[in-house]
Amino acid sequence: MDRERVAALLTGARSHVSGEEMSRALGVTRAAVWKEIDALRREGWPIESSTRKGYFLSGPPPVLSAAYISALLPPDSLFAGKIRVAQQVDSTNTRLKAEAAALPTGAVLLAEEQSGGRGTHGRSFQSPRGDGLYLSVLLRPSAPLTDLFTLTGWVAVAARDGTAQASGAPVDIKWLNDLYLNGRKLCGILTELAFLGESGEPDYVVVGMGINMNQTTETFKAQGLERIAASLKGEGYPVERNQLAVCVLNALDRMVRDFPAKRGDYLDRYRAHCITLGRRVSFEVEGGVLTGAAAGVDSQFGLQVAGDNGQEHTVSSGTVKML
Repeated sequence: MDRERVAALLTGARSHVSGEEMSRALGVTRAAVWKEIDALRREGWPIESSTRKGYFLSGPPPVLSAAYISALLPPDSLFAGKIRVAQQVDSTNTRLKAEAAALPTGAVLLAEEQSGGRGTHGRSFQSPRGDGLYLSVLLRPSAPLTDLFTLTGWVAVAARDGTAQASGAPVDIKWLNDLYLNGRKLCGILTELAFLGESGEPDYVVVGMGINMNQTTETFKAQGLERIAASLKGEGYPVERNQLAVCVLNALDRMVRDFPAKRGDYLDRYRAHCITLGRRVSFEVEGGVLTGAAAGVDSQFGLQVAGDNGQEHTVSSGTVKML
């Protein structure tokens, strides 16, 4: 689409770019360039113009833009040029999984709104329009299955790094894969591994996340979540959604390059930001729920718990609640 290409040229330009330069780069007429710029302006894009200098994008667009995000990623990013934005989907993870066979590694889907956002253990995720960043990526990492089972921990580190970089917020990790801010949940992460039907070999991984950005205290109160959930803006760390997407995708790109060789580094960073450590917790075991003290995170990102029953436990899945 010419409009997306015009948006990408404006985003990538460090100064004004003339209509003639854009028409040459795109292989279209100057009138066609002007038509698309006019359309972008009507959509709210802050495009300035100068008779002598040309056009200049003075700020981010008012909506999520695949062209804008791609243009801000490094040229060698796994995700550059593979980004789509949907106005509404049931779930970005569900949609990517359904289309995985026809998509390249590094495909990204963002949505303005989800009607059926999903979290771990089948929980629903509230995804109102404009309030958060709802993003999923498709990966095909080449690694043993034992390493792939640790990927959720890696993603938590990458999502924390990208969110903290974009906003300046002191983001924490709650075991296993939730991000917290000031003691309340900021982001849920869902990592889904798919296998080939005939061989049983790993096929692909879809990593999805929903980051609370613009909800207010009143928003959370209406949902009964004021003591449970937090947003970046609500905690004093506002950030523009396209910029947050760029920082998160950059962090995920670094993670893909580091996986699985730099596990030690990611474990260190995970442990440094894991607020579950040192806390009393309840955790699920076969036959019931036990309590104890979270003592550490092992090399597989399992939570090590000193149980009140006098036994040492390693929790690798299930619900862990901080008491």
